[in-house]
Amino acid sequence: MPFILDRIDRRILSVLQRDGRISNVDLAKEVGLSPSPCLRRVRLLEEAGVIDRYIAVVNPAKVGASLTVFVRVWFTTQDAQVTLQFGEAIRRFPEVTECYLTTGECDAILRVVTADLHSYWRFQADHLTRIPSVLSVKTDVPMETLKRSFEVPIT
Repeated sequence: MPFILDRIDRRILSVLQRDGRISNVDLAKEVGLSPSPCLRRVRLLEEAGVIDRYIAVVNPAKVGASLTVFVRVWFTTQDAQVTLQFGEAIRRFPEVTECYLTTGECDAILRVVTADLHSYWRFQADHLTRIPSVLSVKTDVPMETLKRSFEVPIT
C-alpha cells in the first residue's frame, strides 16, 4: 500500500532525488520548513521505506565502464523454478545493473555495463548464456544516451 505523501513530502523527495547530500538545513529552507520538522519528515520517509537508500551516481566512463548494452533474454520455459534460478544467477553478476522480468516478446530485459564490446562478449559467452534457464539472448547496443535519470516522478 502506498505511503500517503503531502505537498511537503513530495518537495522533500524531489530535492533529495536531485541532491542526496544536501544538508538538512538547506533542505529545510528549500521546502519551507524549519530544520527539526524537516529532519523528522525525512526520518519518517526513511522508516516507511519511501526513501530506500542513498547512493553516489558514478560516471561509468570515468571508472572504465563506458559500454552499456540492453539484453533481451528468453528462458527455456516460463515456470517458477526457471525464473527463480535465473534470478539467483543474475544477482551474482555486477555487470548486470538492472534486470526486469517482462511480458511480451522476451522473458527478461537486462541493463549490462562493461568496459567495452569485447568485455561484454566475454560476459555473454562465459556467464550469461551458461545460465541453465537461458535459451537465447539478443543484445541491443545504444548509439547515444539522450537521457539517463534515477529520479522517480513525484506527483
